[in-house]
Amino acid sequence: MTCTAKFVFSDNLLQYHFHEDHPFNQKRVLLATELLKAAGTLPEDRIISPRMATEEELKLFHDHAYVEAVKQASQRMLPEPRATEYGLGTEDTPIFPGMHEASSYLVGGSLTAVDEVLLGRATHALNLGGGLHHGFKRKASGFCIYNDGAIAIRYIREVYNLRVLYVDTDAHHGDGVQWAFYDDPNVCTFSIHETGRYLFPGTGNVNERGIKEGHGYSFNLPIDAFTEDESFLNAYTTALTQITAFFKPDIIITQNGADAHCYDPLTHLCSTMAIYERIPLLAHQLAHEYCNGRWVALGGGGYDMWRVVPRAWAQVWNVMHNMKPAKGELPTSWLDKWQKESPVTLPTHWEDDPSIVPVIPRKEEISEKNKLALQQLLKYTAKPSDQLKL
Repeated sequence: MTCTAKFVFSDNLLQYHFHEDHPFNQKRVLLATELLKAAGTLPEDRIISPRMATEEELKLFHDHAYVEAVKQASQRMLPEPRATEYGLGTEDTPIFPGMHEASSYLVGGSLTAVDEVLLGRATHALNLGGGLHHGFKRKASGFCIYNDGAIAIRYIREVYNLRVLYVDTDAHHGDGVQWAFYDDPNVCTFSIHETGRYLFPGTGNVNERGIKEGHGYSFNLPIDAFTEDESFLNAYTTALTQITAFFKPDIIITQNGADAHCYDPLTHLCSTMAIYERIPLLAHQLAHEYCNGRWVALGGGGYDMWRVVPRAWAQVWNVMHNMKPAKGELPTSWLDKWQKESPVTLPTHWEDDPSIVPVIPRKEEISEKNKLALQQLLKYTAKPSDQLKL
């Protein structure tokens, strides 16, 4: 198995910044990038700069009036009633100067990654600045202004005419991307996420299956709060393997939110770094098995920006570039530089000590609930004659 990988990065990806107290902080991208450089696994010749998406590209998914509203908001010229109509100026997505340009670079980064892979310049490409999966056609939502994943998929469909499998492992349901292609049989979406019973956006039930010609191409696996590594990985591995075999995509797009970790302050899952080794490994394997290696990976959520996100995202690149996750101690140069700024003690190893996971009295019950949800999902990937075997 031979492959080349490209890493999309420039300081333009760091300009998407709401305010200092907002949980979404793109400094995560810089921390992950510098971790890889310090580890010696990100050669300079693998790094490519993102371009800014054009307005025409933004409108592959977003409504013209919405794009115009974001442009006006960027210049503080959008009246409050109109801002509210478009989901702008809220607690989740406050208005900041230059937000249109900053958001367009995140989208352009994902389009740059797509072109690198589909023009044959790389087998894999990673844009950690992307993965803003909650954005809707006419409305911002959940920290997401423009939905780069939906735009990138629409771009692939229109420019390259390929069948796309979108895989979302963020703890929050990938609602914006799902609804964008809910009636499209050429785009299959799979989201494994914490159940919406207690977590935004409250959607992503197993029975959300698509409509019209797209019925049967939307897959959701809501897992219970406090799910740990073993149950998560069993559900993810089994579901994604079978969904990929069912759909047989031409390219895989993964959204790699890092907020299923037990340290994350906004979710209730209890994983460790163990899942962030296995998640990209399976995507890599399936991309080579079904797509001639074509795999584009995006960032996403993740709100413990010091202890979790840099390691989790760096492992995506380690798998893309070296075909295996890193092990052992983190680079001392990275630790020395960033510990001075971090409000928490930084981990010293790529792996977590299992003792960081709190004791969960309902562990067996949670695992059983997840098995039942998985069994229900798997019925949708089976041929009618095979369903009784499940």
